[in-house]
Amino acid sequence: MMKIISLALLLILLLIRCNNNTKSKEDKSNNNLMKANSDFRIDSAFVDVFYKDNRISDSIQKEATNFYRRRHFKPAWFNKNGLNYAVSIFHNQLQNYRYNFADSSFYNTDLDSLIIEAKRDELKFILQQNKLQKLDLLLTTTFFKYAKKAYGGQAKNLSDLEWFIPRQNKNYQSTLDSLVLITNLKNEQIPLNKGYFLLKYQLKKYRDIEKNGGFPKVFSLKNKYQIGNSDSNLVMIKKYFYLTGDLKNNDKTIVFTDSLLKAIKIFQQRMGLVVNDHLDSITILELNKPISFRIKQIIINMERLRWFPVEMEKDYLLINIPEFKLYVFKNAKQVWLTNIVVGKSATQTSIFKDNVSQIILNPYWGVPQSIANNEILPHLKKNANYLNSNNMEVLSSNKIVNPFNINWNNYESKVPFTFRQKPSKNNALGKIKFLFPNSYDIYLHDTPSKHLFDDNQRAFSHGCIRVSDPKKLAMYLLSNDGNWNLDKINKILKTDKETTIKLTATVPIYIVYFTTWIDSAGQLNFRNDVYDLDKKLFNEMFGEQRK
Repeated sequence: MMKIISLALLLILLLIRCNNNTKSKEDKSNNNLMKANSDFRIDSAFVDVFYKDNRISDSIQKEATNFYRRRHFKPAWFNKNGLNYAVSIFHNQLQNYRYNFADSSFYNTDLDSLIIEAKRDELKFILQQNKLQKLDLLLTTTFFKYAKKAYGGQAKNLSDLEWFIPRQNKNYQSTLDSLVLITNLKNEQIPLNKGYFLLKYQLKKYRDIEKNGGFPKVFSLKNKYQIGNSDSNLVMIKKYFYLTGDLKNNDKTIVFTDSLLKAIKIFQQRMGLVVNDHLDSITILELNKPISFRIKQIIINMERLRWFPVEMEKDYLLINIPEFKLYVFKNAKQVWLTNIVVGKSATQTSIFKDNVSQIILNPYWGVPQSIANNEILPHLKKNANYLNSNNMEVLSSNKIVNPFNINWNNYESKVPFTFRQKPSKNNALGKIKFLFPNSYDIYLHDTPSKHLFDDNQRAFSHGCIRVSDPKKLAMYLLSNDGNWNLDKINKILKTDKETTIKLTATVPIYIVYFTTWIDSAGQLNFRNDVYDLDKKLFNEMFGEQRK
């Protein structure tokens, strides 16, 4: 019996040793293969065939080839253990983009199937060099296609879309370098403005609402409700506000509550409406804009944010035309905002960036030639005293001439003279003007027509921008200049003498057009497309058929 047991133990030991030797040989073989794979280079002939078979454009070929050349053609998306962290991150980006933007242009069945196969058995996959090369090239070329569209935006000249802020060149090579070395999401570097990511979160939220049936239909209400009143229509209104987050609790009752009143005011503020305590017809109109319309607004403005600088200066001014607001940022934080008046649809305020360099107290108003021809000339034909009545002068070759010595009826549409309005409290520019010399002849200024700031929609000017509190803005711009203080400014403003102040340091000013954005309180805002530029951009992005 003891002999049998001893023999069994011997056989077991031999089997264990044999298995260990076999495993050791396999591990050694795999280690050798992985080591060989770590020194593996993507074959240039394989690359050429890949480009041809997958119809890779010349621009993407150039980007991909430059990328691999810098890496000495080592695979980018693999390490010795298999797929690196970047593969899952980038694959998720592609899937999210497809869902959020309803855009399947980056979808590739080969890419998806190879990623699934690689994840199923990574060690086995990296030993299949043809598949490894193909997946690495698919990921790289798809990345550059994706980056050009998702990070850079439309290829069209932006001036054709009425946007004259220069687009920053983005280094997609550097972005991919960072991506393939990533070890966690905190290291992810994407060349887009912070505002883009805030809107991206809201786009996902609105896509989910759309997927689950969209916004409920809100019917016009006959009465102005008081707290405690009841109406069955309030159920749908509460549902809407709960979906958007304006109402925090999922209240399904028919009672008009204090929470609902607060939600109405939040919604009205987010839409740029007059904030009141009832659901007026304009508020109902905004509530009934379909979810697809809101999604379109978000996508369009995310596109504009692709053009926008990734990092802003610490101190700058920002004017948002559809919002009729001017923002002041100091040390990268919003410190103040004020109402403005912008150009009418026929005389639009241009979208551009410049630097405020001068403040003029008691400015002359140099009348634009279009206003001289279309507005002043007809008045002069009827009444030669029109200029005196409006405190204006007429000049020829920069010399003041007597308007009564000119026969204005001799001119039909163009006059060979220039006009200017003398400084006064009734001057069209008010008492203060802010200059940032530009080819669009746009500037900021005061106005004697203060009542216009009371309107909710303030597109009234000939293109220049009227500021509600110009003195406060002037003092902010001069805050670092010890030569100026409020008393000195006020003393000059009591006169009608034109005085020019050159800023010791110019301040960047951005004049932009965003109909959707996230404000400093984290609220999603929507505004009307006052110049129809959303419509123009949407047609450029998606075509006329998708209006």
